[in-house]
Amino acid sequence: MNLEKLKNAEAYFLELYPEGFQDIGLQPIIKRHNTAKIGEQVRELFAKENFSQPELICENFAKIASKSTLISLFEKPKVRDMVKSMRMERKDMLCIGLYEMLYGDPKEGFETLVEVLSFYGLAKWSLVTLIPYYFYRDKAFFIKPTTTKNILAFFEIEGLVYKPKPSYEFYIAYASVLENMKANVGAKISHDDNAAFTGFLMMAMEE
Repeated sequence: MNLEKLKNAEAYFLELYPEGFQDIGLQPIIKRHNTAKIGEQVRELFAKENFSQPELICENFAKIASKSTLISLFEKPKVRDMVKSMRMERKDMLCIGLYEMLYGDPKEGFETLVEVLSFYGLAKWSLVTLIPYYFYRDKAFFIKPTTTKNILAFFEIEGLVYKPKPSYEFYIAYASVLENMKANVGAKISHDDNAAFTGFLMMAMEE
């Protein structure tokens, strides 16, 4: 990792927004994405007791994908159509995958979700990482392909190669890199919302 680039990015960001993510200048963006409120809703919709109803879990998955500003307009109707057309055994698989990601074996859950979404051509990083991110905004990372590729290149992250098909191994390695980057910036930027932190990196690269 190029630490100098990260420190320069932090200094520039704080010139624009002296209070970091609490700065009034950033509030319109934060309000538009509304990740805290959606996070609360996700924790309610994907509470443990709801996983006894696979159809409900699948509907909730489509509901959050439709509501989230992190998912492209192009993908939202595809997710709705997928859930409508799913056979029961695949709804069960999606439910099991999400349960394991949130409460059980994250690797098994990740790979199960990728397998289910692959049936519909929707094994995308954004859809695989969406619910865990909202559920654990301070621990899990939302992976956006273009942003991820740019971060790896711009900050000179060695040994990691982005691939379009989601893999748990890449996710864990990339999350470790991002946690290390968070540890090397101050409290105003090392935010408890991981999408805000990757948003900071994206803004730094744009400048």
